[in-house]
Amino acid sequence: MERRWNLLLFAPLLLSAARVRGSRPLPLVLNTWPFKNATEAAWRTLAAGGSTLDAVERGCAVCEREQCDGTVGFGGSPDEFGETTLDAMIMDGTTMNVGAVGDLRRIKNAIGVARKVLEHTTHTLLAGESATKFAENMGFVSEDLSTNISQALHSDWLAQNCQPNYWRNVIPDASKYCGPYQPPSILKQDGCTYKETGDNYGHDTIGMVVINKMGRTAAGTSTNGIKFKIHGRIGDSPIPGAGAYADDTAGAAAATGNGDILMRFLPSYQAVEYMRRGENPTIACQKVISRIHKYFPKFFGAVICANVTGSYGAACNKLPTFTQFSFMVYNSQKNQPTEEKVDCI
Repeated sequence: MERRWNLLLFAPLLLSAARVRGSRPLPLVLNTWPFKNATEAAWRTLAAGGSTLDAVERGCAVCEREQCDGTVGFGGSPDEFGETTLDAMIMDGTTMNVGAVGDLRRIKNAIGVARKVLEHTTHTLLAGESATKFAENMGFVSEDLSTNISQALHSDWLAQNCQPNYWRNVIPDASKYCGPYQPPSILKQDGCTYKETGDNYGHDTIGMVVINKMGRTAAGTSTNGIKFKIHGRIGDSPIPGAGAYADDTAGAAAATGNGDILMRFLPSYQAVEYMRRGENPTIACQKVISRIHKYFPKFFGAVICANVTGSYGAACNKLPTFTQFSFMVYNSQKNQPTEEKVDCI
């Protein structure tokens, strides 16, 4: 009789625990911006039995092929020489292994090359012409990444005296003329650490977080950077902890926006660490944004976060022309990729 009474006493608790496990919103695919086809591709990969790394790679690869928003893949964001170059990374939150490429030239599938760096080297990041050579050795085809659109963008920029650009404290005056530029003989320091022009809000990297039903995590990014960047520039996207970060013991995050600012704060790593301490994903994202805002109040950026239980959130820095951030969600409680929005802070 006593045993029966104990079972009756604890039955509601056991039922409650079962409900919690049953309602766990995993698996989860989360990505920056309303890039629905990328979300769907990642989800299909998981549904077919693929790994979290497979899902991240295939999701980001869709955006590379579709040239999402002109800021991912070939044919967008020409640098000051008119060339499109790519950055990408992929991270395994189970092993903490990372593969990344920066300033990748003449190879369309940047996320695929990053996966090869992860799988076939003990390195983390390869860059420039050497990354291209590695890709060719891995079987990727070398081809021109320029298109008529990217060439027209570059021609218009040259016609506008190369404005805007990312030079400072050089001659000729970079705010009025094209280069080549050189430092003056006596460099005049203007005390400014960053010129926030407020008119370059087009850095729409795809950042993706995937968590499978077992709680295993992966994250990745792919981008062609910012328009008219200095040749050789690498942004935050291929930097672990900046562009994205994943850790099975806490969660995963990815960032999008002005990479030159974001990479100084390792926002994805910081967000995961906030979640490790018990912060919910939305608060973790907000704390990251607030931290950067203290130093650069006009920076353009957003972060997506998810913990290993499947909870997720996002945050962005409010600007006059950027008051809401859109991102995509697909989990076990939804029957299709869903666009969600968050008000910037």
